[in-house]
Amino acid sequence: MSAVKELLRTEPDGTLSFGDYEQQTKQKLSDYEYQGGLYKVKTYKEITKLECNETFVYESVPGTAVTEMKMSDIGMSFDVEGPEDAQITLGVEEDTDYQVQLDDVNVGHMMTGMGGKLSFSVELTPGRPVHVRVLRLEK
Repeated sequence: MSAVKELLRTEPDGTLSFGDYEQQTKQKLSDYEYQGGLYKVKTYKEITKLECNETFVYESVPGTAVTEMKMSDIGMSFDVEGPEDAQITLGVEEDTDYQVQLDDVNVGHMMTGMGGKLSFSVELTPGRPVHVRVLRLEK
Protein backbone atom coordinates (compact mmCIF):
# COMPACT_ATOMS: atom_id res chain seq x y z
CA MET A 1 0.00 0.00 0.00
CA SER A 2 2.62 2.55 1.18
CA ALA A 3 0.44 5.66 0.77
CA VAL A 4 -2.97 6.99 -0.19
CA LYS A 5 -2.05 9.08 -3.23
CA GLU A 6 -5.43 10.87 -3.25
CA LEU A 7 -4.71 11.91 0.40
CA LEU A 8 -8.30 10.97 1.37
CA ARG A 9 -10.70 8.52 -0.27
CA THR A 10 -13.77 6.38 0.33
CA GLU A 11 -13.18 2.68 -0.32
CA PRO A 12 -15.72 0.48 -2.20
CA ASP A 13 -16.71 -1.12 1.15
CA GLY A 14 -17.60 2.32 2.60
CA THR A 15 -14.51 2.69 4.80
CA LEU A 16 -12.17 5.69 4.78
CA SER A 17 -8.49 5.75 3.75
CA PHE A 18 -6.08 8.67 4.13
CA GLY A 19 -2.47 9.76 4.57
CA ASP A 20 0.70 9.85 2.48
CA TYR A 21 3.86 9.60 4.57
CA GLU A 22 5.98 9.61 1.40
CA GLN A 23 5.38 13.35 0.86
CA GLN A 24 8.36 15.55 1.74
CA THR A 25 6.22 18.67 2.21
CA LYS A 26 2.86 19.09 3.91
CA GLN A 27 -0.14 18.22 1.75
CA LYS A 28 -3.74 19.16 2.61
CA LEU A 29 -7.20 18.23 1.42
CA SER A 30 -10.29 19.91 2.90
CA ASP A 31 -14.07 19.66 2.61
CA TYR A 32 -14.15 15.95 1.76
CA GLU A 33 -17.70 14.70 2.30
CA TYR A 34 -18.01 11.31 4.03
CA GLN A 35 -21.04 9.95 5.88
CA GLY A 36 -22.54 13.36 6.53
CA GLY A 37 -19.32 15.03 7.73
CA LEU A 38 -16.72 17.29 6.17
CA TYR A 39 -13.24 15.83 6.58
CA LYS A 40 -9.84 17.48 6.35
CA VAL A 41 -6.47 15.71 6.15
CA LYS A 42 -2.95 17.10 6.53
CA THR A 43 -0.16 14.66 5.78
CA TYR A 44 3.51 14.27 5.00
CA LYS A 45 6.54 12.38 6.31
CA GLU A 46 6.44 14.02 9.76
CA ILE A 47 2.71 13.92 10.64
CA THR A 48 -0.70 12.74 9.45
CA LYS A 49 -3.80 14.40 10.91
CA LEU A 50 -7.51 13.87 10.21
CA GLU A 51 -10.40 16.06 11.37
CA CYS A 52 -14.16 15.79 10.87
CA ASN A 53 -16.23 18.97 11.09
CA GLU A 54 -13.20 20.63 12.68
CA THR A 55 -13.09 17.96 15.42
CA PHE A 56 -9.93 15.92 15.99
CA VAL A 57 -10.14 12.27 14.78
CA TYR A 58 -6.59 10.93 14.19
CA GLU A 59 -2.95 11.98 14.38
CA SER A 60 0.29 10.08 13.90
CA VAL A 61 3.88 11.14 14.39
CA PRO A 62 5.64 10.50 12.08
CA GLY A 63 3.21 10.42 9.15
CA THR A 64 1.38 7.21 8.26
CA ALA A 65 -1.13 5.83 5.76
CA VAL A 66 -4.45 4.57 7.14
CA THR A 67 -6.78 2.30 5.20
CA GLU A 68 -10.23 0.88 5.81
CA MET A 69 -11.03 3.07 8.83
CA LYS A 70 -14.43 2.15 10.28
CA MET A 71 -15.95 4.28 13.03
CA SER A 72 -18.96 3.39 15.16
CA ASP A 73 -20.49 4.26 18.51
CA ILE A 74 -18.41 1.49 20.17
CA GLY A 75 -15.02 2.35 18.68
CA MET A 76 -13.00 2.20 15.50
CA SER A 77 -10.74 -0.04 13.47
CA PHE A 78 -8.22 0.56 10.70
CA ASP A 79 -4.98 -0.63 9.14
CA VAL A 80 -1.95 1.62 9.54
CA GLU A 81 1.36 1.58 7.70
CA GLY A 82 4.47 3.70 7.89
CA PRO A 83 8.21 3.70 7.42
CA GLU A 84 8.94 3.53 11.18
CA ASP A 85 7.27 3.18 14.57
CA ALA A 86 4.57 5.78 15.19
CA GLN A 87 2.77 7.46 18.07
CA ILE A 88 -0.97 7.50 17.31
CA THR A 89 -3.54 9.71 19.01
CA LEU A 90 -7.28 9.22 18.45
CA GLY A 91 -10.18 11.52 19.26
CA VAL A 92 -12.73 9.40 21.13
CA GLU A 93 -15.15 9.91 24.05
CA GLU A 94 -13.84 11.64 27.15
CA ASP A 95 -13.64 9.89 30.55
CA THR A 96 -14.12 6.49 28.90
CA ASP A 97 -12.22 3.18 29.14
CA TYR A 98 -11.04 1.61 25.87
CA GLN A 99 -9.41 -1.68 24.92
CA VAL A 100 -6.67 -1.38 22.27
CA GLN A 101 -5.75 -4.31 20.02
CA LEU A 102 -2.86 -4.39 17.54
CA ASP A 103 -3.04 -7.28 15.05
CA ASP A 104 -5.63 -8.93 17.34
CA VAL A 105 -3.31 -8.76 20.37
CA ASN A 106 -4.78 -6.93 23.38
CA VAL A 107 -2.23 -4.29 24.39
CA GLY A 108 -4.28 -3.06 27.33
CA HIS A 109 -7.04 -0.84 28.58
CA MET A 110 -6.66 2.92 28.44
CA MET A 111 -8.80 5.62 30.03
CA THR A 112 -9.33 8.93 28.28
CA GLY A 113 -9.36 12.21 30.15
CA MET A 114 -11.42 15.35 29.70
CA GLY A 115 -10.11 15.92 26.17
CA GLY A 116 -11.16 12.46 24.95
CA LYS A 117 -7.77 11.66 23.44
CA LEU A 118 -6.31 8.16 23.40
CA SER A 119 -2.58 7.72 22.62
CA PHE A 120 -0.51 4.59 21.96
CA SER A 121 2.57 3.50 20.02
CA VAL A 122 2.62 1.09 17.09
CA GLU A 123 5.69 -0.80 15.88
CA LEU A 124 5.65 -0.48 12.09
CA THR A 125 7.66 -2.30 9.44
CA PRO A 126 7.68 -0.82 5.91
CA GLY A 127 5.28 -2.66 3.63
CA ARG A 128 3.42 -4.42 6.46
CA PRO A 129 0.20 -2.83 7.77
CA VAL A 130 -0.84 -3.28 11.40
CA HIS A 131 -4.53 -3.77 12.15
CA VAL A 132 -5.68 -1.46 14.97
CA ARG A 133 -8.93 -1.98 16.85
CA VAL A 134 -10.13 0.32 19.63
CA LEU A 135 -13.26 -0.72 21.53
CA ARG A 136 -15.16 1.22 24.17
CA LEU A 137 -15.64 -0.84 27.32
CA GLU A 138 -18.96 -0.86 29.16
CA LYS A 139 -19.17 1.53 32.08
